[in-house]
Formats: sequence, C-alpha cells, structure tokens
Amino acid sequence: MKRKLNGYQSFLDNRKRLKLEAGFDPVWMPSWLFGFQQYLVNWALRQGRAAILADCGLGKGPIQLVCAMNVIQHTNRPVLIVAPLAVTRQFVHEGEKFGIEVNRTSDGKLKRGVVNVTNYERLDRYDPAKIACLCCDESGVLKHFDTKTRKQVTSFMQEIPNRFLGTATPAPNDFVELGSSAEALGVMKNSQMLGRFFSHCGDESSRWELKGHAKQAYWRWVAKWARAMRKPSDFGFDDDGFILPDLHINHHVVPAACEYPGFFPVAIGLDEQRKEKRKSLSSRCEKVAELVPSDRPAVVWCHLNDESDYLEKIIPDAVQVRGNQSDEIKEERLTGFSDGEIRVLITKAKIGGWGLNWQHCSDVFCFSSHSYEAFYQTVRRCWRFGQAREVNVNLVYTEAEGSVVENMLQKERRSSELFDGIIREMHGYQIEKTEDGSIDEMEIPQWV
Repeated sequence: MKRKLNGYQSFLDNRKRLKLEAGFDPVWMPSWLFGFQQYLVNWALRQGRAAILADCGLGKGPIQLVCAMNVIQHTNRPVLIVAPLAVTRQFVHEGEKFGIEVNRTSDGKLKRGVVNVTNYERLDRYDPAKIACLCCDESGVLKHFDTKTRKQVTSFMQEIPNRFLGTATPAPNDFVELGSSAEALGVMKNSQMLGRFFSHCGDESSRWELKGHAKQAYWRWVAKWARAMRKPSDFGFDDDGFILPDLHINHHVVPAACEYPGFFPVAIGLDEQRKEKRKSLSSRCEKVAELVPSDRPAVVWCHLNDESDYLEKIIPDAVQVRGNQSDEIKEERLTGFSDGEIRVLITKAKIGGWGLNWQHCSDVFCFSSHSYEAFYQTVRRCWRFGQAREVNVNLVYTEAEGSVVENMLQKERRSSELFDGIIREMHGYQIEKTEDGSIDEMEIPQWV
C-alpha cells in the first residue's frame, strides 16, 4: 500500500511540476528583436518546450531562429527547424537578413553550429537522437496531414529535449489542435486533455465543449506551455509598426447554374454544393479573370483542378501550383511568386496556404467555402504585419452559394470574438510570475 501511495505522490509531483528539464536561461539575445519578441524568446527558452501562438507577421521566424541559436550555443548539438513547402527558403532569407547561417537540408544530414531547416515531408530521414532542438514552424499544419504522418511527427519529437511550436492559430476553439500541440510538447496526451477539461456533445459528431467549471483551470493550464498574441499590446508592448492596413472583402455574385433565369435551387447539402461548383465553373472563373488586375501581383485560391486549369488559360501571366506536381516544381513556383518572378499565382489553400509571406501582393481572389480556417490562412498570406497597402479580398460565388459564404463569415466573426476573449482569459495567467521570474505553478486542491 505504501508503494502505491508513493507512486501516486510521484504522479502528482510530475503533474504539478511546470519547469521542464530542457529549459535554460538565454545565452544570446540580439538587440534587433522587438521587445515582445525578446519576451517570447526568453519565456520559451526557460520553458524548454513551448508553443508560440502569435498572429501572422509578428516574427515567429526570427523568434525560432534565435531560440535555435541559443540551443546551439547552450548544448553544442545540432538543431532542426521543420517547415511547410517553400517556407524553408524564407528561413534562409531571414537568416541572411539577421546574420544567422541557415542550412537547407533534405538528405538526413545536419550541420553543426548552424540552424538546419527542412520540410515536414522529409522529417523521417533524420535521427531524433542526434537533435537537441526541433522547431515546428506553422505547427497547425500537422492536423492536415494523414493520421500516420501526424503520429510519426509526434513520436519523432518525443526523443528531443527542446521543442518549440509556432503557429498563428486562427481558431483557438480548435481544441484538437491545442491538444495535438500539448501532446507534441510532451505536456499531456490529447485524449487526457479532452477527458480532463471537456465533455462530448453527445451527438454523432466529434465536437467537444469546454466544461463550465473547468474554463479557468483549462486556460491556466494552456498558459503554462503556450503564449497567444494578436498584437504586441496584448503583453503591454507598443503596437507601433504592427498595425494592420484596412481589409476589404468584396462580394461578386454570378448567376446560378439553372435552366430558368431567376429560379434556382439553393445549394444546401454538400452534394448540391459540389454540383453547383461544377456547373458554374466557367462563369465563376471568367468573373475572376475579369477582376484580376493586369499591372500588379494577384493570388487566386481555388478548390478544383479543373478550376486551376481553366484559370491558368484565361488569366494573362498566370502560373498554377497543383498537387500532382513534384515538390521541386511546387517550391520553385511558390518561391517565384514570393520573389516577384511570377505575377499571378493560382493554387489551393492546402498547398500554399501556410507560412508564406506575400506582403508584396494585395489582391486576393477566393471561391466559396465552409472552411473559415482555409479562408483565414489564404487571406493572411497577404494581409499581415508588414503589408503597406490596403488588401482587397474578392469572394466570387453564385446566387445558390450565398448560404455557404454566410456560414463561413459567421465562423470568422465567432472566431475573432473568441480569440479576443481567450487573450483576455489567458492574460492574467500569462503574466503571473514568481519572484525569480518563472511562471507560477498550478495549485493542487487540498482534497487531492
């Protein structure tokens, strides 16, 4: 009996402990980081394993590079940043900008003393036992991989001491994403998180709701391993230089595909919506071609291969990136658009919607979709801190697809309100520190 009690006490001690063994004080803090970035670097390194949920354009790239260099100097062992396709080149450019050597690698080999970066698709070529630190850029993309790949990445990370996740989480109510992050960092398994803080809605869906009495405990728990930020003032810093330009969402409605003008069925179910997209493909694409400017960059986001093929034919200077192309061709074309060599890019959100910085472009074109996350990611490639112009997002859809667009925009409004609420909810816990500067530990109830 005594052995069982000792074992349970050890379990409680482990649950109570916040400071992870991999954490350490920064050994290098460059002056070119903004104050809020220095705060995030300092906090993440002292944690050892942490998630930075900072909005697009707040500098997650430089933050990860500085964290990686600190681990290199502290351990004298290799570090690796893993990123979506074409984002590895951005890390090289960011490194050149700030005087940090970044080595793009794809063959499983790592250079010492420099920051190594590769794509998620090539992570299985590396030996985790040789890596002191893994930074997952745009870690939210993990949930879009198949289950096998997601498990492989999570398993790969478990053997690495220092782990950092970076993502501009568009929907903090996506508890599965937060649970996956916690599991990747070794904080708690996703299933344990759901069981502890949530209740299943009881229907046939996979929806979970936060238990009313667990709300405070949940966000306090998240605040121990994550920092959420929409703007520097969320942490008391100056927003100067981090104020977004105006965003204009323009609606362009084309006639629905119907036999009798003025009479059309509303596309309600997914099957009806798919049929409507097929029937109206030509009219929607031609409307986009009519709207795309002829003298400046533009990006067109589509859903179907037939859409991208037709758009490429009817839009001057357009180049498409599609799924059946090799990774090399995809990366070359995405980079070409980033560098201004390609004027009009046509692609899908699941291909180019993560991590790429396209502040040089302010004209965005989309078709209707229920997915607010896909809409958010595609818009935020251009509408991000550092964008100098007002951004125009052009939604093109048929009369029968109006309910689809309204559903997506309702999700956008709810998500925005929820994110603001979560920042307020977490703020008190995020800044709560003990005298030595570490985050205060969660109290264990006396009855336990």
